[in-house]
Amino acid sequence: METLFGIAIGIGLSAACGFRVFVPLLVMNLMALSGHLHLSSGFAWIASLHATVAFATATVLEVLGYYIPWVDHALDTVATPAAVVAGMLATASMADLSPFLKWTLALMAGGGVAGLVQGGTAALRLKSSLLTAGAGNPLLSTLELAGAAVTALLAVLAPILCLVLVGLFCLFAIRRAGRLILGRRKRTRSR
Repeated sequence: METLFGIAIGIGLSAACGFRVFVPLLVMNLMALSGHLHLSSGFAWIASLHATVAFATATVLEVLGYYIPWVDHALDTVATPAAVVAGMLATASMADLSPFLKWTLALMAGGGVAGLVQGGTAALRLKSSLLTAGAGNPLLSTLELAGAAVTALLAVLAPILCLVLVGLFCLFAIRRAGRLILGRRKRTRSR
């Protein structure tokens, strides 16, 4: 049962990495330092004071960067692969499994969920930029920051609930993407 909770926590933290790369890593670090989170073997470095300084600095720079017009788009191009890697790290650090199973789960579930959430937020930011000429992006940045913090805390405090919510979000995103693709194909065929 403990392994399932670890996997649920890892996938929830991975989803939070899709909103902001470093906020969930900082939450992991602080929760591990306070004893509320137990990391799998080989990941004790996440609970070090050096990691606290690194994650806190990176979090502040990332959050501030998303409030600067046009820098937010540059960050999205870097954040997409970084979110996948951070999602893989978050899942692997929580799963006490054999190395093969741990990294397979980390790659597919952790990286996949983080990439899906990050792709959704990047698409939403692009749409916001086109519709509001960038004026709506600070509000979007605030919502993404809140999403990262709430999802990361929920992953640690209520992992099963977080896993259910992440699953529902993924289903919604996949259905939405499917509808967009099918709509484009129908428009292309009718021309």
